[in-house]
Amino acid sequence: MKNPTAIFRKLFSTFISWLHLLIQQNNQPDFKRNPHRLPRQVYTLASIEIEWLKTCKIQGIILDLDNTIVSEDDRYLSPYAEDWIKQAKLAGLQFFILSNGKRRYRVKYWSRRLDIPALSPAKKPFPPAFRQATAYMKLPAKQILVIGDSLHTDFVGALICRCGFIQVASLPHPPRWWEKLAGKWVQIPYPSGGELWDFDDTAGYESFF
Repeated sequence: MKNPTAIFRKLFSTFISWLHLLIQQNNQPDFKRNPHRLPRQVYTLASIEIEWLKTCKIQGIILDLDNTIVSEDDRYLSPYAEDWIKQAKLAGLQFFILSNGKRRYRVKYWSRRLDIPALSPAKKPFPPAFRQATAYMKLPAKQILVIGDSLHTDFVGALICRCGFIQVASLPHPPRWWEKLAGKWVQIPYPSGGELWDFDDTAGYESFF
């Protein structure tokens, strides 16, 4: 009898390879009519060129929270992320946060701090939350980009809803059980020695309990 663990790993590896292939084929909204490519992967939110988004006719962004903007353990912030969001808003882009986090007070805090509507728990990659965000922005899927750190939630959700997708590196955080098993296949590790900002306003959460 074959080792069940080996079979699982092979099936999972095949699934992840399929996901990466789909990223290459599907992450460019309206690509056949637009010769400009968006990157598939970046290290930080702020490294995405806003002009790229405008050139590709992106008008709305569905944004992940945990390990994309702030680390799940509230230790680190993604450098320049808040400034980038402000600049993107000035450029006319709309935002909506979808978070699978169950600590709703954190999501409410960040929703107010960033002045972005948010939904939690979003139960990504299932489509209802993505559809709610799309309906709120009143935009067609081809004009919406999903940005997050995980393929199995953010990318799969984007794929189902026919939105574009860019994957950012996961901010350093204590690994969850599934990340110990599959994290290297579905997330980009944050670069060693990469710039990180400390988050020092956890006391601000108290008003949202």
